[in-house]
Amino acid sequence: MNTPAVRPLTAADLPVAVDTLARAFADHPFTRHVIDAEAHEERVRRYQELCLTRVGMVYGRVWTAEGGRAVAVWSVPGADPSPAFAELGPLLGALAGDRASAAEAADAAVAPYRPRQPGWYLETVATAPEAQGRGLGSAVLAPGIQEAQRAGHPAFLETSSEPNVRLYERLGFTVTAEIPLPDDGPRTWCMRRDPR
Repeated sequence: MNTPAVRPLTAADLPVAVDTLARAFADHPFTRHVIDAEAHEERVRRYQELCLTRVGMVYGRVWTAEGGRAVAVWSVPGADPSPAFAELGPLLGALAGDRASAAEAADAAVAPYRPRQPGWYLETVATAPEAQGRGLGSAVLAPGIQEAQRAGHPAFLETSSEPNVRLYERLGFTVTAEIPLPDDGPRTWCMRRDPR
């Protein structure tokens, strides 16, 4: 099997990358829990677009394969995305809609388990449903993992999908916390990969 070609995301990749993220997360347990069911797919699309364009591309690193059909968005040490999140807060709250209190409760439940030291944080990753099973997800994750490793930084992520836990374990991550989210939310795993 050929190794997928991975490169930094460009503005030309944005429409496909946003579509990939939106479709991958439309029925994800976490997004179903924290984003309003009314016009859910459009809300998820806008949420992912903001994460990609206002956080990842400005304060982090983003890699793609197949022109956006697989995409990984990382926050990196030394580039604090807090200003973007502060500015986007009201818009993200509006996107959460009637699930805003569940989103706040979920964030509060996970916050104590988030790392305090600098590291690479996986904001989001997805592969277009029709392109799954070909190693694209692992391929777009690899550059961030390798750069964190070279810099001597740990890498962190959160997931609410048990199959994803197994994928991340194969990539060297270990579970640091397993949290049942409040308000009948999905189980969420915090994971960490230390430099070797």
